[in-house]
Amino acid sequence: MSPKLTNLRSDVARLIEDGYEASIEQNYLVVRNVSYVDASKRVRRGTLISTLAGSVSEVARPDTHVIMFEGQYPCNADGQAIEAIRNSSGRIVISTGLVADHRFSSKPKLGYLDYHEKITTYATIISSPAAVLEKDATPRTFRVVKSPDDSPFVYFDNASGRAGISSVTEKLKAKSIAIIGLGGTGSYVLDFVSKTPVDEIHLIDGDPFEQHNAFRASGAASIDSLRQQPFKVDYFVEIYGRMHKGIVPHRCFITPDNLELLNDVDMVFICIDAQAIKEPIIQALEVQQTPFIDVGMGVELVDGGLTAMLRTTTSTPDHRDHVREKNRIPMASDDKNALYAQNIQISELNAMNACLAVIRWKKLWGFYRDTKNEYFSIFALDGNHIINEDEEL
Repeated sequence: MSPKLTNLRSDVARLIEDGYEASIEQNYLVVRNVSYVDASKRVRRGTLISTLAGSVSEVARPDTHVIMFEGQYPCNADGQAIEAIRNSSGRIVISTGLVADHRFSSKPKLGYLDYHEKITTYATIISSPAAVLEKDATPRTFRVVKSPDDSPFVYFDNASGRAGISSVTEKLKAKSIAIIGLGGTGSYVLDFVSKTPVDEIHLIDGDPFEQHNAFRASGAASIDSLRQQPFKVDYFVEIYGRMHKGIVPHRCFITPDNLELLNDVDMVFICIDAQAIKEPIIQALEVQQTPFIDVGMGVELVDGGLTAMLRTTTSTPDHRDHVREKNRIPMASDDKNALYAQNIQISELNAMNACLAVIRWKKLWGFYRDTKNEYFSIFALDGNHIINEDEEL
């Protein structure tokens, strides 16, 4: 029995309907249980793996004629290797649980029309010798395959597959992330995080999206949107919900009375300038053993030009003392050293503050290599340099 295809793209749906064990896994087209003959003239089963252009529901021509294969090198019925498709051999780790041993190349003059044609072509070449040895050997098993609908994305991430970094991108999988504050920097944090495979992204902000917000937030607001004065969280859900399924709006400010909103999240980005509320937020996150990153931006008008300092403070269960001992996060409204002394915000500085925070998170999760392991950094705009401190040796 074939699985429910819902809105699955037609070329992949045809493969399933034809009996191939085709599925979209980690943004690759995977066809399992493809029969083939090994060098000992034994019938075995392998897996065809292809990058996948287009989307879950929209067909696109294959971006390459090359395909990957997990298993021994396939042979003719006499045990001689099928040299016509040889490209290269060697273990390829694509992502967790998805590896290949060979690359094959068989290119029609006009290329492949779709992935149905690509898969069936390779499956025929590889499996035909197996049918000579065993008449029932076929890649068309008609077994039920899993649905691609378990992805947090509305359409699958073929960028990671094309770049060959799916195994690294997998490291960013998390149950949920919270972003407190969607004014300027927080909106860019959302922009970057929405492109990662996090299941849920919780947005916490009680403000409406107003005209001045449009000039420092991500994207380009329409005049109709501004006239409606939606909550910031609703405005951004409408935009980024086009790409990510798991964006959850909370139309409120974080207070000591609703800190439960931060329960059971894997990471928190604190992007607010209200310093007094930061103390109870941080206390709650420390009790819950939740890592967090707090950002701050100070911009001043000096001698007719703007200068700025962007702060990124990281706190994890294993490294927290610097936050209070060195006053790395201003938590008092009268703190003279607060970076938010003036409410000047510029979009590119908000974006850069968010970049530094999201890069730091990705380093913590192992996506990026980290040779400094700093827990506090300042970017000074006028000198264009970054100061790293509180490094974990």
